[in-house]
Amino acid sequence: MNGILYGNKSKTAGLIFGLIIALIIMVLSVVLGYTNTSLKQAIEAYTAFNGSNEHLIIQLSRVPRSLVGMAVGISLGISGVLMQALTRNPIASPDIFGVNAGAGFFIVFGVTFLGLSSIQQFMWIGFLGAAVAAGLAYALGSAGQGGLTPVKLTLAGAVMAAFFASLTQGMLVTNEKALDEVLFWLAGSVEGRKLSMLVAVLPALIIAWLISILLSRQLNAFALGEDVAISLGQKTVVFKLVAALMVIILAGGSVAIAGPISFIGIVVPHFAKYLVGNDHRWIVPYSAIIGGIMLVVADIGARYIIMPEEAPVGVVTALIGTPFFIYIVRKGIFQK
Repeated sequence: MNGILYGNKSKTAGLIFGLIIALIIMVLSVVLGYTNTSLKQAIEAYTAFNGSNEHLIIQLSRVPRSLVGMAVGISLGISGVLMQALTRNPIASPDIFGVNAGAGFFIVFGVTFLGLSSIQQFMWIGFLGAAVAAGLAYALGSAGQGGLTPVKLTLAGAVMAAFFASLTQGMLVTNEKALDEVLFWLAGSVEGRKLSMLVAVLPALIIAWLISILLSRQLNAFALGEDVAISLGQKTVVFKLVAALMVIILAGGSVAIAGPISFIGIVVPHFAKYLVGNDHRWIVPYSAIIGGIMLVVADIGARYIIMPEEAPVGVVTALIGTPFFIYIVRKGIFQK
């Protein structure tokens, strides 16, 4: 499949254009909302702070949620690319395969029974939950006659997602305190997130972003089939372990900050492939930028849907992603 952008120059220009759009969207995220502010006020909030309501909103709410939304969108976009390449399944993503649900369940379990409260604790237990869910989905999808196939893996992931979601809801029903603390978070939201929450997980996310970019050339070989990759000298076992670890870090870290946000990981890689084709050296960075843009745009939209209240951004991403998911399933391109 060839994308609409041909040649390295056009793809590089597209990447630069995407970065400019991402910057513009982040600026809009800072100034738009129930309390409208201006770009001048946003700048003065850091250069001539006067303690006004607008300056406080910009510093304590708008800028952190813009940065959190961009970081989470980047992470979910890249994790979707890795999962789709690893499984050769175009509807693979952390939410479809139960990775997000597993991370969410472990975090709610920690809040309910272990008294966890800090983002660092959420991060580590979220990583553990993501790893457990991914491992169970892979093991279940590999069982039975015929071994691992895209359809079996998708069904196994759906089972894991439903299983962990049911356990999570069961815990919340029996614990009103935990329900109050995590209900809005479970719907997926970047509202109210502090900058310190992002700082806690950002080093791990940045490392995972960089390693994912370094893996992109190997993703091209692996996408041709595991036997082909082995014949080209690739150590596929090590490669799959490293790539899976990156998915766990990216998905677990994202859930720890913003909750289980759906559909970004499914939709974004397809947009990237439409632009640049099947070369993962371009798909990974394009998916990162598109994922960040999509999540921040969804967050801006979430502020206006039920104004003066705010909808969780996960609701908006579901509204965007569901029609696209149905389109993929109707085409049948995930079957093998």
